[in-house]
Amino acid sequence: MRKMTYAEGIREGMSQRMRENPDVLLFGEDVGKFGGCFGVSSGMWEEFGETRVRDTPISEGVIVGAAVGSAACGLRPIAELMFIDFATVGMDQLVNQAAKMRYMFGGKIALPMVVRLPAGGGIGAAAQHSQSLESWLTHVPGLKVVYPSNAQDAYGLMLTAIDDDNPVMFIENKVLYSVKSEVEDKIEPVPFGKASVTKEGTDVTIITYGRQVLDSLKAAEILAKDGINAEVIDLRSLFPLDKETIFKSLEKTHKVVLVSEEAKRGAFTGEIASVIAEEYFFELDAPIKRVGALNTPVPFTANLENYVLPNDQDIVAAVKSLF
Repeated sequence: MRKMTYAEGIREGMSQRMRENPDVLLFGEDVGKFGGCFGVSSGMWEEFGETRVRDTPISEGVIVGAAVGSAACGLRPIAELMFIDFATVGMDQLVNQAAKMRYMFGGKIALPMVVRLPAGGGIGAAAQHSQSLESWLTHVPGLKVVYPSNAQDAYGLMLTAIDDDNPVMFIENKVLYSVKSEVEDKIEPVPFGKASVTKEGTDVTIITYGRQVLDSLKAAEILAKDGINAEVIDLRSLFPLDKETIFKSLEKTHKVVLVSEEAKRGAFTGEIASVIAEEYFFELDAPIKRVGALNTPVPFTANLENYVLPNDQDIVAAVKSLF
């Protein structure tokens, strides 16, 4: 075992596949010699050269469009948009081209592209650089969406994402970039649609992903002091969704709290709640609870940002409301 930061996990996953396959390339704003806005691609320009690690104009429509075109022509591009907020500028290329092209060609072409999307608040980047927009992406048929919470999953999911012949939205939490965690000496690809039970429990199921996995584990420690044994599920893959792991947990606990950093209104947690209500309602002994950010743009000021975003205490309160 060794320790690696979340950012290093992403970088090493990309670098491994680029060493193995000359068709894999990375491009985006400042990903080259500068090493990326958050330093994730540091050193890759020096190793692979400017042909395969390319800086682009400040135009997310061009970046996503170039990914679609190059993937359709046989390359395996990784496009970084710097902030998930800027996906709005490339939405036509994502929603009307990337997500539809393989279907409209009857599966006769592959579209192996990865779009890296740094997301979430917590770094004082203000309203236009702090959103969590995963529910927009999971709503679109044709897109796969993953969101790792630790270095090993970031590495393994990146390997799988690059190998996939469909467009993969790879969401990264900005606060996690510097967080270290243990990884195996040899990291294998993490299959899509397979959640991870990060803590087993018997009294309540907490379902989450990304940064909120850490908050949920903290909440579980607090709850344990009050005699509540919480199970924590890290989805890792939002679509495809691992319903089997969710339902297996509910068979034990019969209570569920869903957690994400999104504004609660219209969040992806609402989709999970609907799936549970439609397919497993009679396993529940209490209402489904959701924890999310307040329905407001994310403030710049630190104390207001902390007030808007969810934390471990919000999760504890939601869980206790079920007992």
